[in-house]
Amino acid sequence: MEELDGRVAVVTGGASGIGLALARAFLHERMKVVIADIEAAALERAQSDLAATGGDVTGVVTDVTDRDSVERLAQATFDLHGGCHVLCNNAGVGAPSSLVWDTTPNDWRWVHGVNVMGVVNGILAFVPRMIASCEPGYVVNTSSGDGGIEPMPSASVYAASKAAVTSVTECLAAQLIGEGTSLRAAIFYPSGGLLRTGLWTADRNRPAALARERPRATEPMTIEKLEAMAEQSGHTLQFQDLDELAQVVIDGIRNERFIMMIGVGTIGEKMRERAEAFEQGALPSQHAGILG
Repeated sequence: MEELDGRVAVVTGGASGIGLALARAFLHERMKVVIADIEAAALERAQSDLAATGGDVTGVVTDVTDRDSVERLAQATFDLHGGCHVLCNNAGVGAPSSLVWDTTPNDWRWVHGVNVMGVVNGILAFVPRMIASCEPGYVVNTSSGDGGIEPMPSASVYAASKAAVTSVTECLAAQLIGEGTSLRAAIFYPSGGLLRTGLWTADRNRPAALARERPRATEPMTIEKLEAMAEQSGHTLQFQDLDELAQVVIDGIRNERFIMMIGVGTIGEKMRERAEAFEQGALPSQHAGILG
């Protein structure tokens, strides 16, 4: 889908971080943009800032875990603009890092409700409408190399959710082509370095009903703490520019890529090593450090 000018893009988790960068990139392409987010105040600020650039942007408060809420987002988008050409299921959260047996049921309910069902709800609400429009379109689902490519053992809840997003997207992409639709689907792996996003403070939006059943064993890690630790050890952290990352998605849509990430050519060796370990019935070697 090379022509983006005048098309319509919807971005969930669009009030900050990667979602906000995606919205800026789409507006730069002269697209009409709908940003959805659960944080009403942040959404209002983001919409105001984006509109100040002269772009056509609308904010819709949306809880991606709520099917009806996402349906209302889809209906509002089609009522306002008559269609949707790019859907970015981008909203995501992360639970505290811990041993699998030290996680709590609500860690899984919360993270998978947002990261997995948020994507599924987006697909269910938008894709039938997008297919019916008979116009070209793209569904871009934000996953993570942590789980989508290989899991980080300390982040089992998050990694499992992102592995699910990767699998769902691969199935969706194959079906959209197999059914002869004009839509395509892609996995977006944010990459290139550390990311300054709201994921670090995702607990701010955790519903009270899904609070951890017991207190976490460690204090939350923040960007500020991480930077202070690096400075004390004489290191400087490298953060990836989010606008550059968003441009990867723009280029991916134009070139009909299934995988959208910085350094995509580097993942082959890693995945081959994993496949070779699996062929031998062994745990992949990247986990060897935790085995002693």
